[in-house]
Amino acid sequence: MTQKEEGLYIVLLSIHGLIRWNNLELGRDADTGGQTLYVVEFAQALAKQPGIRKVDLITQCVVDKNVSPDYAQPIEKYANNLRIVRIDAGPEEYLAKEELWDHLDSFSDNLDAFFHANNSFPDIIHSHYADAGYVGSHLASRLGIPLVHTGHSLGRVKRSRLLASGLKAKEIETRFKMSRRIEAEELTLATAERVITSTLQEISEQYELYDHYQPDQMRVVPPGTNLNQFTPASGDEVKSSLFKELTRHLKSPEKPIILALSRPDPRKNISALIEAFGQSTKLQELANLIIIAGNRDDIDDLEDGAQEVFHELLVTIDRYDLYGKVTMPKHHRRDQVPEIYRITAATGGVFVNPALTEPFGLTLIEAAASGLPIVATEDGGPQDIINNCKNGFLIDPLEPETITDALLKLFGDKDLWLKYATQGLIGVKAHYSWEAHAKRYFTIIKPIADRSEQLQRKPTKPRKGLYRDRAIVSDLDHNLIGDDESLGKLMTLLRQHRTSSRFIIATGRRLDSALKLMKKHKIPVPDVLITSSGTEIYHAPKLTTDTAWTNHIDYQWSRRRVKGLLTDFPGLKNQPNVEQSRFKLSYYIDPEKADIEEVKQLLHREEQAVFVQAAFEQFLDILPLRASKGMALRYVVEQFSIPLEAVFVAGGSGADEDMMRGNTLAAVVANRYHDELSQLDDIERIYLSNPPYAAGILEALEFYDFFDTCKDPRESEENNNGE
Repeated sequence: MTQKEEGLYIVLLSIHGLIRWNNLELGRDADTGGQTLYVVEFAQALAKQPGIRKVDLITQCVVDKNVSPDYAQPIEKYANNLRIVRIDAGPEEYLAKEELWDHLDSFSDNLDAFFHANNSFPDIIHSHYADAGYVGSHLASRLGIPLVHTGHSLGRVKRSRLLASGLKAKEIETRFKMSRRIEAEELTLATAERVITSTLQEISEQYELYDHYQPDQMRVVPPGTNLNQFTPASGDEVKSSLFKELTRHLKSPEKPIILALSRPDPRKNISALIEAFGQSTKLQELANLIIIAGNRDDIDDLEDGAQEVFHELLVTIDRYDLYGKVTMPKHHRRDQVPEIYRITAATGGVFVNPALTEPFGLTLIEAAASGLPIVATEDGGPQDIINNCKNGFLIDPLEPETITDALLKLFGDKDLWLKYATQGLIGVKAHYSWEAHAKRYFTIIKPIADRSEQLQRKPTKPRKGLYRDRAIVSDLDHNLIGDDESLGKLMTLLRQHRTSSRFIIATGRRLDSALKLMKKHKIPVPDVLITSSGTEIYHAPKLTTDTAWTNHIDYQWSRRRVKGLLTDFPGLKNQPNVEQSRFKLSYYIDPEKADIEEVKQLLHREEQAVFVQAAFEQFLDILPLRASKGMALRYVVEQFSIPLEAVFVAGGSGADEDMMRGNTLAAVVANRYHDELSQLDDIERIYLSNPPYAAGILEALEFYDFFDTCKDPRESEENNNGE
């Protein structure tokens, strides 16, 4: 019998959660979600592949009256060559993944015994998530079986997200056992022959943060999609009751639909789509715009971030008088989403995803499978999708006119629309179906199982001491930007030290304005982006809003009252709307007519809890009392347990003053020093770089020996003189 006839025996290891073949309890708890669905559908697709002899999906055995007895079955067959195998993992009751760590060695021993008892050993062990990676690493080393791994999510990234939600580092460690998880992830990377990711962006923004990361280890295999749910339109969808419900507020419901479907999240950038639609009378003549942004009964009952999104959407609709041309249905069911796509396709419409950041883009695959051309952000996953499917246009999410241009091309050329709709259907099946996923996966693991291909590991140097125990902080304008050659050198240096140092940008600009400038100068998204003069904090890689900071600075803040008090103040002029935000009022100030101290006195007399900040004697920001760049910076580094003595700050105006006070390692580049800093009592301890812009930052980093001793050499001299 040939090797091909014999085929491979694959073990998929997914330990936590509740796994069975039918009636998955998705959403029951944090452990029974996307990964559960993925491994079940992946196993089913893999077992159908030629060259695969047997697939075992191995998980924990749960004997617990609080869950179904299904999870106590040692073996659950799905097909002759496919089964779930449940292995004891310490206590019988159902344990959350954070509680499983102490029992993983026992699980490993029991699984080893299972293989020996059956005298059957897999050709490949494929671990899913860190806990399975830990077990898989031990078994791979013990039994000499190649390990393949999929992380699903990574501890270093999850930790940043949890910090952004307001949890303290100690609480995160206690509740989520994050140190053990990250240690297991490092062990897995040190062991695995291949690591499977969904996108290239996942590699560069997540896996590269690990000491044992190996570029040659990584392979991108987009996850499969159940295409049975998403099918092309028949044309009859425009006669349905759902079509009538969706279009009941539109003046001309027969027009093609521009569809956006996402959560009401600022990162989804829906307002840019309305902006593009509102600025183009031609687009308004050709199509209607339907925005599906979650479900709501009353906007005022939504959480603050969603309220702000809807406020911006409604203001933009009103600004361009788009009533009867744009609609935002209040409710929809999840099971109606496939029909919404088909309705849009039946009208000759287009699906648009204008997100600021989009790691994968599942909605784009769903839309393509429904026969819809797509227009999508050029960030992240959509690049791969459109490159594979050739079914639409990439746009700059910060430039609404690029959205307009793409839509006009599609609506102005029916042959192009049909070509992209057809190519999307073909491309999705070829690249994003479960069959395509399993086929691509098999080509990766076959030479690994045959031992004809082996990872040639490059030497790694695990860091001594704490991971990322220091931070570099800089403003954008006139600091990072001004000398692109030096900026490129600085970015290269920061990338080389990603595992030792966090990179933080603190700017007075709004998020969209900052991202536009960063994109122009090829500055990657930092670990933390502090915007709007310290009133907003975003965490990489998904620009997750730090909601805890938002709640903290909202203390006694009354934007409307402050704005009213300063409406007729002499010498103050409102900056454009693009510079205003929920927690920032920005003005141009004429120093000949306006006295900043008088502004402060007026606001304090009126009992307004505010922080007044001036920059370059021409800009004035009014912020909540608890907000500023310095306050935001201290909040962030405290989250990361980084001492201020290990924080380098490059600044230069009054807006940067409180970042440079205290114990930070501060520097001013040659072009930035301003008289506003002369009021700093300890100005002599700030390093003044000779070169301007990024070159000055590089010089200051060398002065402080930032990546090694991370000390101010002047302090050593003082200590020596004192002795």
